[in-house]
Amino acid sequence: MTLRFSILASGSTGNAFYIESEQEKLLVDAGLSGKKIDQLLQEVQVDPDSLTGILVTHEHSDHIKGLGIIARKYNLPIYANEKTWHAMEGSIGKLSLDQKFHFGMEQVKTFGDIDIESFGVSHDAAEPMFYTFRQGGKKVSLVTDLGYVSERIKKTVEDSDAYIFEANHDVGMLRMGRYPWSVKRRILGDSGHVSNEDCGLALSDIISNRTKRIYLAHLSLDNNMKDLARMSVEGVLKERGIELDVYDTDPKAATPMYEVV
Repeated sequence: MTLRFSILASGSTGNAFYIESEQEKLLVDAGLSGKKIDQLLQEVQVDPDSLTGILVTHEHSDHIKGLGIIARKYNLPIYANEKTWHAMEGSIGKLSLDQKFHFGMEQVKTFGDIDIESFGVSHDAAEPMFYTFRQGGKKVSLVTDLGYVSERIKKTVEDSDAYIFEANHDVGMLRMGRYPWSVKRRILGDSGHVSNEDCGLALSDIISNRTKRIYLAHLSLDNNMKDLARMSVEGVLKERGIELDVYDTDPKAATPMYEVV
């Protein structure tokens, strides 16, 4: 059994995640142009025609910009919760009824040979939720766009083989940066984004001996840097006695396909 994934793009300018098994080829979010998503899939040797569905986390444009285009072009089913459907319907154009599917929060749905669990996060969207993917004892968790990591989320995603986890900003850079205070307050608040340090603290509570990969995701272009995020998170983990390599993601380039073993 195989479970492989690539973070096609991650950051404040656009997000898309790809995961595949022997039976399924799924996108989570499509926050870039349809043309760019096609290009990123081809970068990791995936034929966009072979996709089997798209899962949506929430309606912000950096997660749904190309959603309607990709769904129409490849006649794909889209899965989202009811409030997200209502919030994004005006932004994604016309879809046929047989492309619209409901995936409620705190549910487990089986897609071929993958069990996918949705969980709610604290973010300023209609009803934002993210996902864990399980197959034959393997587990991958996608956790971004949240103001804080609750105990309930930790319980859901703990003990994963791989994490794609938000390290959005360095608090010092954000406080000193050019954003208006209202935006800074939003990012720092409970419905905003997780900082580098809070990412490290959350990960140190949930990773286990089986955890092999951590990818830092959704980095702010203005208030973070890859090296800084990596050093900050690795530093927090080391303080807690955890030695684990941390990997970058990029807003414009896909990560190499990684197989969970």
